[in-house]
Amino acid sequence: MQHRNTVEFEVSGEYALFSDPATRVGGEKFSFQIPTYEALKGILQSVYWKPTFIWIIDEVRVMNPIQTETKGIRPIKYYNGENDLSYYTYLKDCRYQVRAHFIWNENRPELEKDRNENKHHNIARRMIEKGGRRDIFLGARECQGYVKPCIFGEGKGFYDEIPELNFGMMYHGITYADEAYSEETRGNMYIRMWSASMKNGIISFLPPWECIHRFVREMNVKPFGEEQGNFSVIDEQEVML
Repeated sequence: MQHRNTVEFEVSGEYALFSDPATRVGGEKFSFQIPTYEALKGILQSVYWKPTFIWIIDEVRVMNPIQTETKGIRPIKYYNGENDLSYYTYLKDCRYQVRAHFIWNENRPELEKDRNENKHHNIARRMIEKGGRRDIFLGARECQGYVKPCIFGEGKGFYDEIPELNFGMMYHGITYADEAYSEETRGNMYIRMWSASMKNGIISFLPPWECIHRFVREMNVKPFGEEQGNFSVIDEQEVML
């Protein structure tokens, strides 16, 4: 299903590291074979984000063959400032087409005046054309990415002729308190999991509220609004950027 505020873009990079945050505590890091929902959402938030809305990733199309490369890295230890040899396994030569849309963040009624769908949609498309407002990373800081507009489904993808590939149970993302979608998730943090599969090169993500979720901890919502002094509604000058 394509929504009227849908955006489509291509993101590419020499390397990528899409992993479960729980596995990044140790010295070794190993990437999933495909992008996670949360990583793609983070890329789109780097392109354009406002607390008024929430980006929903609909689909990702894998354009290049899935390849990995292992590197010896010497990360700095948190507890003593020294470093040690670790092995990071990255995805190599990555290129993806992404389709997404946004919904209003009902957890922020103080921003109701900023709910102008046409304005945010137009700004998002212009920011995609400009390559984003902030630096783009493919899952990790050392994996620089680049964004440009595309038409989802155009061009030849490596997996177009393969009916289905299953990747098993995967990390989907984190539901924070300010993006709660039910009474259960309100005021809490949850980790989401889902069973991922790719059909003819396209992965169709489940929305957050349909995933398997697990409680992490209680969490407060940071308020936004003019009375807090940390947000102001976009004026006509910003719309023209």
